[in-house]
Amino acid sequence: MRATVFHPRLAALFRDHLGQDVFRLEPDTIGIAGHDVADRILAARRATEVERPTFKPLHGRSIPRGEAGSVIRTIGADVREALKRPRPRPEDVDLSGVWPLRGHLFLRDLILGQDPYRLRVLMSRNLELTPKLTWTVIAAGAALPGRVGRRGAPLTAIAGLTADAKGYQDRRYAMGMYRRAAAPVCFTVSTLVANALWLGSPFDPETPNRHILYEAMRLLPPSWNILRNASPEYPGIDERIGAGDDVLLLPLLSHRDPKLWEDPDTFRPERWETLDPDTAPGYLPFGHSSERCWGRHMVMPLAELLLDLLRGSGLAVDPGQTSAKVPLVGLLGVEDVKVTAVRGAAA
Repeated sequence: MRATVFHPRLAALFRDHLGQDVFRLEPDTIGIAGHDVADRILAARRATEVERPTFKPLHGRSIPRGEAGSVIRTIGADVREALKRPRPRPEDVDLSGVWPLRGHLFLRDLILGQDPYRLRVLMSRNLELTPKLTWTVIAAGAALPGRVGRRGAPLTAIAGLTADAKGYQDRRYAMGMYRRAAAPVCFTVSTLVANALWLGSPFDPETPNRHILYEAMRLLPPSWNILRNASPEYPGIDERIGAGDDVLLLPLLSHRDPKLWEDPDTFRPERWETLDPDTAPGYLPFGHSSERCWGRHMVMPLAELLLDLLRGSGLAVDPGQTSAKVPLVGLLGVEDVKVTAVRGAAA
């Protein structure tokens, strides 16, 4: 048996609020886990720019929805281009090692490998340690003389936005957008696959990758909370929400609500043979139907590619590892999962 060890604050949410619909978390914050209330909250208004996880203001500069959508389409084109290339064969790729880092590095090189170093370094997971470190690296890269990338050299489309920037301020902004757009793709996909490996590998050879991923996102939703700041619409939805209360919606809890799921704490990918992830009550791996995550069409194909390679290589979680921690960070996932060749794991 493998033990998933949640950060104490996450464990307290399970202990104190699992199965509840609306509850007070802090003097000024209401928690929402009931799917009916969550649906109404998320449908009441669109997310503001400070509530959007990826496209908050950058260096104090607002990122309009039109620009954010254009950037997502740009990195999406790069992902599609990467997926058009000949697929790596399992025997030609070594994905053993510590996950999610190993998967992150593979995706970085698959999608962005042709970009210059000063951009690829922005993909480092170490930059997650502090925002100050991230912006220090961006500022240093933007200050380097010369164009980003040699003229005529191949660049991804997302790197081209930086190459075309004029002057330090525009280059710094473009490099910040590169980090904002490209890094979450690699972070999310590698974390999702690491979660799936931890929860279920080695997998039944008859189980589709997509069902494995849906179930991994149920038990360990990469985006485990959705913040909405206080808004006049909310008290009318539920009287327990005050006029000054922020609202924290918690897929972490709704994804395990015993009223919604049979055997809710068990990894059962076969449940998705009869469930629709777009309509299953309380299931919000990519947000609400009124405002789905723009990157979801990149996440699933990349995650399925990684799972194909892992399963074809006979890789699974090292049998000697019996526990993995889930830290309190925005992207929910297990850390330091040891993946190795396991006899009988090819699926």
